[in-house]
Amino acid sequence: MKTILRIALATSLSVLALASFLSAAERSGKTESGKESATNAVVQVSNADEMRLQGEQRFHANCGRCHAAPQKFPPRMMKTVLRHMRVRATITDQDMRLVLFYMTQ
Repeated sequence: MKTILRIALATSLSVLALASFLSAAERSGKTESGKESATNAVVQVSNADEMRLQGEQRFHANCGRCHAAPQKFPPRMMKTVLRHMRVRATITDQDMRLVLFYMTQ
């Protein structure tokens, strides 16, 4: 019983830490006027198929080392997962955006 409580406590603390990290990351990505900074610019690729292909390639290069392609998740959930994994796997912002496009299409 104590093991279950410890696991639940550890999980809760991990979720809270992740939520505070994501909140801080979103706040730091905005300028004083509240507009998105230039570092958060959307990847400019003319063709959605090309973006999807690049996202798939970057998924296999970065994520495929440890993970098989997961089932489709809602875009908001996938964005949270990718932000978390971006820190752990040192994925660039551009790679994260392309993989997110691939995973949500």
